[in-house]
Amino acid sequence: MSDMGYEDGEQGQASRGRRTARGSASGSKRNLLVIGVTAVAMLLTAGCGGGDKKPEAAAAVKVLPKVYVNTPPNSQVKKLSERSKDKRPLNKNEVFGDDDKTVSSGKFTFTLAGSDIASDCKTVTWGQQLQADLQKYGCSQIARGAYVSNDKQYVGQFIALNLETLDGASQIIRDLDPGSSAGFVSPLTVKGTTNFTGGFSAAYSQPFGHFVVISWVEKAGGAQPQTMNELLNASIAIERADDFVWERLVLAGG
Repeated sequence: MSDMGYEDGEQGQASRGRRTARGSASGSKRNLLVIGVTAVAMLLTAGCGGGDKKPEAAAAVKVLPKVYVNTPPNSQVKKLSERSKDKRPLNKNEVFGDDDKTVSSGKFTFTLAGSDIASDCKTVTWGQQLQADLQKYGCSQIARGAYVSNDKQYVGQFIALNLETLDGASQIIRDLDPGSSAGFVSPLTVKGTTNFTGGFSAAYSQPFGHFVVISWVEKAGGAQPQTMNELLNASIAIERADDFVWERLVLAGG
């Protein structure tokens, strides 16, 4: 894990406290609980965006989160560990359908500003090592959704990578650690709205079977927030767009 922006081992607390197991995969929404968030005092940020606009077709933008937390694979989705048993490609309606155009958690509500699914993983990423590993581990798609908080104070990115296996997904979350200097996924930019600035941002990643899911947030303008909780809680709202994983698990008999 990257420890940029953290003091006194607080990053580890965020990793343990942010994600908990889903009690049942039968519902379309994840019941996430944040344990001990009020005890965490860390520095982070998130940003904001606009309406339902088209993503810009541009070269990969080299933006890194200042804080990065990766979490071990979710044990409840073992039946999705191999793409050979989950062959259907991702599509926009599945990942960013009506239920995920607005995502909320606590006081945070975000609206989808634009979305994209790239079938060439190299075109929306940067970094020689990351791109080599994406090819090695069979990355076939990268879905990206740009979200804007309703108060225009934050922007968020929901990102899902489609790999061949859980082992590959686990390696990719290690590559994504800024400390590895392997590279990162470029944030989706949307014309006519506020986008990631490359300022102070926080990204949280986890393998869900052969998928890697990332929730990434920045405060509008890229300023550093007063506490870790601010971006931590905002990121949980963005993570609500992971419904597609649980729906696929149900179809897999999970």
